[in-house]
Amino acid sequence: MLDTTHHIPVLLDEVINSLSLKDEGFYVDATFGLGGYSKEILSNRNCNLLAIDRDPEAKKFAQPIKSSFKDKFTFVNGRFSELIKFLEDKKIKKVNGVVFDLGVSSPQLDKNERGFSFKSDGPLDMRMSLEGPTAEEFINKVEEKTLADIIYEYGDEVFSRRIAKNIANERLTKRINSTLQLATIIRKSIPFSKQKIDPATRTFQAIRIYLNNEIDELEKGLIAAEKSLHPDGILAVVSFHSIEDRIVKEFFIKCSKSKPISRYLPEENQRKHSLEILTKKPICPSEKEIEENRRSRSAKLRVARRTKFPSYFGDQE
Repeated sequence: MLDTTHHIPVLLDEVINSLSLKDEGFYVDATFGLGGYSKEILSNRNCNLLAIDRDPEAKKFAQPIKSSFKDKFTFVNGRFSELIKFLEDKKIKKVNGVVFDLGVSSPQLDKNERGFSFKSDGPLDMRMSLEGPTAEEFINKVEEKTLADIIYEYGDEVFSRRIAKNIANERLTKRINSTLQLATIIRKSIPFSKQKIDPATRTFQAIRIYLNNEIDELEKGLIAAEKSLHPDGILAVVSFHSIEDRIVKEFFIKCSKSKPISRYLPEENQRKHSLEILTKKPICPSEKEIEENRRSRSAKLRVARRTKFPSYFGDQE
């Protein structure tokens, strides 16, 4: 089991400060992982917290927090798109803050057998919930054109066609079944460049996002969070790549604008903005944090505050 004692989540101080924590408040850690945000929130205020993680292995990291904070802490193994259902199960209608830390968690990256990392060899898995088809099954069956489109759309990879072609050629003679095997094919597909990231980064990201349906999950999770917040409640989202950040940014912008319902209704009866953006530009890690934790280098934090007006998407009852 990983030692979580010294684990410090990305942008921890910035996230905690942005939440404006209150005693007796109720908060949601929508991406529990190793529990860094959950532990810090509960340590800062006399409050309650619901933690969600779709990875069944995250439950073991929740046990020490449960022992320390008892009934103030609840862990649920599930998707954050189901946030409203989990709150209803606890008979909670509204919360004071929701935090998302998107992407892959440290335990998932560090365990070779999970298949998320291209830096060490392991089986091609990449499933966050350990359910559904593995990356190996996907890579060896998907059509070349479909694979190229996925790599381009979810990885912003300009060499997607070349990578997909080389993967298709390789599997004609040998099944692709390990992370290093796939990473080697990708690296050979990309001309030498001075880019700072490994050439396999974008393709691995794209396959992971597609397999885990992360884009749809994020969009549904943001809507669920917006619907669940009290007026003045805080929505804080940490993202790690441009696709996630773009979705969060566009969501915040959409919800921060008034929305006409009918041209026949007076202005005061039109739907008003449900979020107020608190970060005009995303908050990024300091040089010191990046030096101490290289995985934080691409992180961006965006924060919004719930207004008194109804949900942009229609309030839950």
